[in-house]
Amino acid sequence: MNTKRNMGLTIALFVSSILLWEIVVRVSGVPNFIFPTPSEVFQALWRGIAGGLYLRHAGVTLTATVLGFVIGTSMGLLLGTLIATYRYVDYFLYPYIVMFQSMPKVALAPIFALWLGLGIESKIFSSAVICFFPLLVNTVAGLRSADEDRVNLMSALGASRWQIFRYLRLPGALPFIMAGLELAVVLALIGAIVAEFVGAQAGLGTLIQTMNSNMDVSGQFSVLLVLSAIGLTLNRTIKFFRRRVLFWDPSEKSRQSGPNV
Repeated sequence: MNTKRNMGLTIALFVSSILLWEIVVRVSGVPNFIFPTPSEVFQALWRGIAGGLYLRHAGVTLTATVLGFVIGTSMGLLLGTLIATYRYVDYFLYPYIVMFQSMPKVALAPIFALWLGLGIESKIFSSAVICFFPLLVNTVAGLRSADEDRVNLMSALGASRWQIFRYLRLPGALPFIMAGLELAVVLALIGAIVAEFVGAQAGLGTLIQTMNSNMDVSGQFSVLLVLSAIGLTLNRTIKFFRRRVLFWDPSEKSRQSGPNV
């Protein structure tokens, strides 16, 4: 009952926000080339979808995002495990990773385009770079959160380093890792869009740039809606796997129950 009620409240809030937006823009008389009404945005959205334009560009952006996410999170998980496990890797490698992460990705995107061209490769690389660090940090924090008394107990009982990692450190780190994946998947989408802004042959970022040149503000808003839908879908996909992986975690059970309204 609470789930249906919460869903109803969410839909009601969304519809009310759209109606308020429509009324405020129409009453204030703001020109549509500055701030369009929701009806104009939805019309532009329908034209883009019906003509297949948005689907083609969204496919390019989504491909770069998913591939970049897989590559970036895989590297983050691997290096995070090495840093948390081996002190010398932490000492020698981690400072350089932090220095690289401190560089603005908007400034690095033109370099990636110069190295890899204007094709999808530079978008994948940009997406991977921007989602790499959050998962690395969460992996390190999760693996180091294991209770040292339990680690010492398992060592005293003759457990190997792999057994301690498999049965103690990794299960305790999974909530951190899944939280990092939820953040990383959204950042991967942002990384792909930033790279498309710099230069690309196709993609939603390129489409926004073209519409900006044509002063098509309603079209830009409609593309932003498409990006929001993609981001929400990717986030919900990670949440779906999170529920399957962390079914045993008490915090996950409280999250699934939702707010009590």
